[in-house]
Amino acid sequence: MTEDLSVDHVDADDYVDDYMETAAPTLFVPALAAVVAVVVGAILGLMNLMRTDPAAEAAGEYLAVADWAQLRGGRTWGAVTGVFPDPDGRHMWVLDRCGANSCIDSELDPVFRFDLDGNIVANFGGGIFAWPHGFFVDHEGNVWVADGPTGARAEAGAAVGKGQQVFKFSPEGEVLMTLGIAGVWGDGLDRFNGPSEVMVAPTGEIYVLDGHGEGGNNRVMKFTGDGELVRSWGTSGPGPAVGEFSDAHAIAMDSQGRIIIGDRRNIRIQIFDGDGTFLEQWTHLGPPSSIYIDEDDVMYVTDTQTGALPTWYSERRPADWVRGIRVADARTGRVTAFIESSAEFVAADRLGNVYGAEVPGQTLVKYEKVR
Repeated sequence: MTEDLSVDHVDADDYVDDYMETAAPTLFVPALAAVVAVVVGAILGLMNLMRTDPAAEAAGEYLAVADWAQLRGGRTWGAVTGVFPDPDGRHMWVLDRCGANSCIDSELDPVFRFDLDGNIVANFGGGIFAWPHGFFVDHEGNVWVADGPTGARAEAGAAVGKGQQVFKFSPEGEVLMTLGIAGVWGDGLDRFNGPSEVMVAPTGEIYVLDGHGEGGNNRVMKFTGDGELVRSWGTSGPGPAVGEFSDAHAIAMDSQGRIIIGDRRNIRIQIFDGDGTFLEQWTHLGPPSSIYIDEDDVMYVTDTQTGALPTWYSERRPADWVRGIRVADARTGRVTAFIESSAEFVAADRLGNVYGAEVPGQTLVKYEKVR
């Protein structure tokens, strides 16, 4: 059965015109949206969540390969918290939490580089992190890791001088840059509170999503390529007002330079330009944990929170909603395929094979595209 997979959008004009100024560096907090905009946003979100998910009908286009990555020396995966392709097209990078769900007191190397046959060709990063969470590889092959513990994990990290930082590594594992203050969290513009993700634009600007959980700073921080703060936008809030985030968990950029934010507990994707001006939002992809967009604007979105969110969410979603990876057009949001999966983090190689990184499952699964 062929079905229209187009989606409803909520555009910037439905909320508020140009809610932020452009002076820098300043923390921008969006004004509350007009009452009518809140109502419209809520209704459209409810309509999207109540629709039968058409992507589920596209299952079966991928073959799961659970043992693709070959670890050495009897090592097993810990929580796998990142996966990203190398710009050379011949390797995949993977991040785990040192064979467990924490790197505190561990000297194991959590950053891996694999060839496409699953063989390790590089491994580094031991003794640096507390609770690595965000992961990105830029167009020059440099590896970026956000170390974002919160709560008791943040306190444990602070006790050993770790956490609340973003690291830039060379492909060989040399530390090239750090952002944030080791073991120190807060809401000032010189520090993070559980940074959850990092992304680097092709032009070199650095975007850090800060931070993990409802109690985090829930903001986007933009830096120059040299690490100087340019601006910050966003605030904690339940939505649907623009720029309100709750557990901001994923960030990506499409070919148009738009910043795509996974606003996880608000069960939406918010889209901004590179300076933080709101453009539109999508509410049909569930609570997004991870977003990866390839060079052709194919977007991969994971949903690992369907079973973990409050009762009100389970009452809003369709009865046949399936947790997994949704493949969509980043330009329109139109869903084109679906992979049932427990992955929290996701990426794809140039052949269209998908890699799902699982946190509770502590594994990495390759989904080979059936041709």
